[in-house]
Amino acid sequence: MSRLRTAGVLLAFAVPLAAQQPIDVRARTTRPGDVFLVTVASGVAPSVRVFDRDWPAYPASGGTWRALVGIDLDTKPGRYELTVRMGESFARRTVTVQPRVFPTRRLSVDPDLVHPPADQQARIERETREVTEIWDHPAPKRLWGAPFEAPVPDAANSAFGTRSIYNGEARSPHTGADFLSPAGRPIHAPNDGRVVLAAPLYFSGNTVIIDHGLGVFSLLAHLSEIDVKAGDTVTRGELVGKVGATGRVTGPHLHWAVRVGHARVDPLALLAVAGSTAGGPQQEGQ
Repeated sequence: MSRLRTAGVLLAFAVPLAAQQPIDVRARTTRPGDVFLVTVASGVAPSVRVFDRDWPAYPASGGTWRALVGIDLDTKPGRYELTVRMGESFARRTVTVQPRVFPTRRLSVDPDLVHPPADQQARIERETREVTEIWDHPAPKRLWGAPFEAPVPDAANSAFGTRSIYNGEARSPHTGADFLSPAGRPIHAPNDGRVVLAAPLYFSGNTVIIDHGLGVFSLLAHLSEIDVKAGDTVTRGELVGKVGATGRVTGPHLHWAVRVGHARVDPLALLAVAGSTAGGPQQEGQ
C-alpha cells in the first residue's frame, strides 16, 4: 500500500543528562492531540514522567531507550515538567503545550444516533464499559516493531478534535482522523498487535481495536466487513476488514483513532514521529 505523508516539520532538541546520556525529543508540534518521542541513551531502563503520569520506555538500538508520549485532546496550553530518571541520575525539562483551535462541523445523521432509543441504552452503556476496560488494560510489553503505517492508501482528512454538531446538537469532539476511502477498500493493521475487539458497536459501527502494547491502541471504525476476531495476533499490513458506512456516519470512510497511554491523539501525529515516512532517528524497528 502507498505510504501517507504527514504534514509538519519535526521539532528536535537535546538535553544533556550527563556527558554520554543525552535526551532527544521529537514532535510534529506540541499541541493537544500531538505525540512526541523521547529517546534516552542509557545503560539502564529510564523512567519518563510528564502530564502527571509515567510513560513506559522500551529498548531501541545503540544502547538507547524510547517512550511515546501523548498530549491528550483536552490538555490545557501551558508549561509542563518532563522528568527522566536513570538509576540515581535524572534530568528535567519543560514541555510547552501550544494552544490549538479546533474547527466545527455540522452533520445530519439518523436521529436515533443522536438520541438513541431507550431500548438501546443498556447496549450503549455495556459497550462503553467494555471499551474503557480495554483502554485500562494494555499489553505490558511492546508488540510493535516496525514503523506505523496508515491503514489505507487514501487521503486523510485530519479532522482530529473537530467539534461536531449532529442534527443541530453539540456532541463529543472527533477523536480520530477520517480517511476518504471508498466502500470496500481493504483496511490493514497499522502495526503489529493483538485484536482486543472485533464487533459491531452502536456509534462506531463495525469496529476493530488493536492493542499494540505499552498503552498504544488503534481503533478502526465504520467497517463494512470485519476479517479478524478478538484474540487474533496481527502483523503490520495484515487485512483486518473493509471500509464501510456502519454506525454514526454520513457516507463510507475509515475512522482511525489512536490512544497513547490513555491520551486521545491524532493518528497523523503518531505517523509523524513513529511512522514509516518520519525518517531519522525516530524510526522504530532499527
